[in-house]
Amino acid sequence: MLIYVIMVCNICFMTSHLETGKKEAALEYDSYQDGFRSLSAEQIAQLTHQGCSSEDWSKVRVADGFDAGRVKSTHFCGQVKLGVFEKQVSFFGGVKKPAGISNATIHNCTIGNNVYLSQVRNYIANYIIEDDVVIDNIDLLAVEGDPPTTFGNGTEVAVVNEAGGREIPIYDHLSAHTAYITAFYRHRPEVIEKLQKMIADYTASVTSSMGVVGEGSRLINCRIIKNVKIGPASVIEGVSRLENGSVNSCPEDPVYIGPGVFAEDFIVCSGSKITDGTIIYKCFVGQGTVLAKQYSAENSVFFANCGGFHGEACSIFAGPYTVTHHKSTLLISGLFSFLNAGSGTNQSNHMYKLGPTHQGVIERGSKTASDSYILWPAKVGAFTIVMGRHYKNSDTSDLPFSYLIEHEDESILVPGVNLRNVGTVRDARKWPRRDKRKDPRKLDYINFKLLSPYTIQKMLTGCQLLANLKATSGENTDYFTYNSVKIKSSALNRGIKLYQMGIDKFLGNCLMKRLENKQFRSVDELREVLKPKTKTGPGKWVDLAGLFAPEEAVQKMLCDIESGIISTLEQLTDAFKSMYDNYPTYEWAWAANVLQRRLGKMLEMITPNDIIELATKWKTAVVELDRMLYADTKKEFAATAQIGYGLDGGKETKQADFKQVRGTFEENSFVLEIEKHITRKTALGDELISRMKKLRGG
Repeated sequence: MLIYVIMVCNICFMTSHLETGKKEAALEYDSYQDGFRSLSAEQIAQLTHQGCSSEDWSKVRVADGFDAGRVKSTHFCGQVKLGVFEKQVSFFGGVKKPAGISNATIHNCTIGNNVYLSQVRNYIANYIIEDDVVIDNIDLLAVEGDPPTTFGNGTEVAVVNEAGGREIPIYDHLSAHTAYITAFYRHRPEVIEKLQKMIADYTASVTSSMGVVGEGSRLINCRIIKNVKIGPASVIEGVSRLENGSVNSCPEDPVYIGPGVFAEDFIVCSGSKITDGTIIYKCFVGQGTVLAKQYSAENSVFFANCGGFHGEACSIFAGPYTVTHHKSTLLISGLFSFLNAGSGTNQSNHMYKLGPTHQGVIERGSKTASDSYILWPAKVGAFTIVMGRHYKNSDTSDLPFSYLIEHEDESILVPGVNLRNVGTVRDARKWPRRDKRKDPRKLDYINFKLLSPYTIQKMLTGCQLLANLKATSGENTDYFTYNSVKIKSSALNRGIKLYQMGIDKFLGNCLMKRLENKQFRSVDELREVLKPKTKTGPGKWVDLAGLFAPEEAVQKMLCDIESGIISTLEQLTDAFKSMYDNYPTYEWAWAANVLQRRLGKMLEMITPNDIIELATKWKTAVVELDRMLYADTKKEFAATAQIGYGLDGGKETKQADFKQVRGTFEENSFVLEIEKHITRKTALGDELISRMKKLRGG
């Protein structure tokens, strides 16, 4: 009996001890849940002594190694998690301060390791603040927890048509090409509906009641920041108000948002800079874009490497490299890309009838001179210079590389003349060098080519158009009228010649590239190399806001969207990337088709003599165009260009002063490059002609 009692007692003791152990283990697990534990009584006492307070200290949890001595004069409410503060943080001017928290109210936040957080005049609420963040001297940083926020994703931006109908729902990874399809393919409603659904799904995936301040970011001397997601390495200082937006910074290419900025309903991409009192409302700001000097923009999208300074934008689609530098410039209700807008540039989209419903297009590579004005609707051809004021609704899209000039209230077009303008070639060369994007992931696929199937197809059309005008109007006509512009007879004839030279140069470029460094033992081998590797390419080409593509490839993509083959934004991006990667293949397919038409024979029948003829035309076109550029460059060193130099001396002083500032014509880098280009291309053409002569046996 005694043994039985002892056994029962032992079992009870063991059971009780086991239950106690389970409870202790459960408490221990709960204490370290998610890598954070409850504050100790000693830590709570120390925090209280240092001026800290909390509605409920049990809701404040800390990481192992937490030093309570680094947190002072701070009030905690809601669920709060605190990391380890052990490093020194560097500030401008060489000042260093210990990581930690002081003089703040923290509500419902997780604060990472080695954060410096001080002087929060109102509070920080509903944020995950990652490691090594600096938040110093701000009024408010908060997310409205209920309802959750989208951080600017899904905001509809009314581009191009201010009255609506072309809205683009912006999102973190919007490309110029996705935006272009969304805005300008409204004739494919099923495509638009499915694109909007993809963007809505993405927006739902990033909707949250918690914001993020990414690792290594700095928020200094800011006022109000509400419902903003802030990516790693962002620098935000002196802003007045940011609300409902995403700052998609990355360590490789940080975003900078500077003093006086007001931004609402926005998305800002990596490498961008917004500062100097800029105001943006319902805007997408693409990679490498700079908006500064009190710039103002609403309902507009800016893609890679745009620049906006001093002026104003309203409902514009600014494709890559759209730049405006001047205070009096307004860009409104238009599609632009690779644009350089002069001071006082303006457009009208309101005829005081049905509202601001009118829109315009200035195709890639164009420039507007000071005080230029265009009445929308209008369409300006690629690489056109617009000078003066134009009150008629013109369309010069089939006559690229032109001057559009005002004369006695008439719009005068000088076709093709911009092909010989040194500024045009300089622009085409500088754009790739001025690509500021350092983010490993580029959102926009940009083709920088001056001559491409897109522009050459317009030259081919332009040649035919000008020839038809001449034939129907007669030889003795002084001016020809086309789409509300006038073309002088001499300009028409010169335009045909310039376009033909441009066509010969492009086709020769493609041919030379195809045959470069290749030796042929037979004509059959030559023909095999010339054979296109794809059937996609011949036909019309389009410019998807920086991305050249055959219309056939674009139509296939649209059909794939409609059928559901493309059902995600990632797949859509892959489709654009495929067009970009396959440009050389598509380009040759287009060029080969044009060559066949011009030769009047299939490539299977081409001969060395045909190649010699094409190479000779190419060499002539290249050299003649280069000589025109050479002559145009020389104007920059003429006596008239020296006016204003050598202010207090005579002619010799003027020339010496000019030389010191501008250099000499002979030593100019662009002039030297033209001379080298002529020599190099001439040798290249001669070498191909020599190879073809050997192949034909003579």
